[in-house]
Amino acid sequence: MRQIYPFSALVGQERMKRALILNAINPQIGGVLIRGERGTAKSTAARALAALLPPLDVVEFCRFNCDPNRPDLFCDECRDRYELSGALPTAAISTPFVDLPVSATEDRVVGTLDIEKAIQKGERHFEPGVLAAANRGVLYVDEVNLLDDHVVDLLLDSAAMGVNVVEREGISFQHPARFVLVGSMNPEEGDLRPQLLDRFAHAVDVVGLTNPGDRVEILRRRINFEQSPDVFADTYEGAEEAECDRIIMARQLYPLVKYTDKDLYTIATLTASFRVDGHRADIVILRTARAQAAYDGRTEITDKDILLAAELALPHRMKKQPFQDSVLNPEQLQTNMRQARAEAEKNVPDDAEQESEGAGSTDEKKAARAMSKN
Repeated sequence: MRQIYPFSALVGQERMKRALILNAINPQIGGVLIRGERGTAKSTAARALAALLPPLDVVEFCRFNCDPNRPDLFCDECRDRYELSGALPTAAISTPFVDLPVSATEDRVVGTLDIEKAIQKGERHFEPGVLAAANRGVLYVDEVNLLDDHVVDLLLDSAAMGVNVVEREGISFQHPARFVLVGSMNPEEGDLRPQLLDRFAHAVDVVGLTNPGDRVEILRRRINFEQSPDVFADTYEGAEEAECDRIIMARQLYPLVKYTDKDLYTIATLTASFRVDGHRADIVILRTARAQAAYDGRTEITDKDILLAAELALPHRMKKQPFQDSVLNPEQLQTNMRQARAEAEKNVPDDAEQESEGAGSTDEKKAARAMSKN
């Protein structure tokens, strides 16, 4: 089996790694677009993230990796089995990593229904596609800017809704499609249309490191990895396990992370100050800030969480002139953030904290509360 380069062994590119981890904590954030020149660890980081994540409990023999603890999210096949026999057998698998080829067609992505068999035999037969294989895992699209726009739309729709519905000639089939969407591209080969760019929750620009010490460390680690992958992996095993545990804890804590109306006002004022179109950025910043707080082991978001979230959510949504790079000035961001918080303090009265959307079951909340006290 091919050994995967450890996520913890990546040198630099902290913003890229942070975006990937936060989307792993809450895939509903909406995915990461990594833009950069060749040889900047874009695909290596995506593969390493999947290898870092914990194993999954799935319904045994399910073609869609359904979660046995979430009957409400079962595919049509598991739902039928569940209604017939009740509890379903389970199995454990590694977190899926699916690499989508640039030549992928719509049928290859969403899957196909066998209309002929349905008409002749009255049977509903569905052939799964890429979205089925990627459910509860990582879906990586290299050179996403070269992929057909319609296919990119399908991927983004599924990532946002968490379900894939295929309908043909009055016959339909649906299955869960919740995954961490990671796209990468080299801007020199063309850009995404603004409509598609906006639908990626996060965008990160990566460049090669210029510090000689960092470049030497990258070279040294890569050589050691190629010479002895197993020994190299063992060196970072402790760091990988610690990062995995931290992600698991953050996933459990996320439903308990609260925010106030002042936080909402601050986020809305901040995005308005950068003249961002629409409201998607506001939602992304809130979800990202909550994931950041959970990652840090907290149950309330802070201004720092909002700032870190804005760094990922705003650059590709800012208005710019032709041939102008969408670079977010850190000092300008901090200035606008202070002004936004000041306006919130002045215009919004003290209020009760708000909990998340889809906060989860009572048992999950109790477990997360107990964990947060430890």
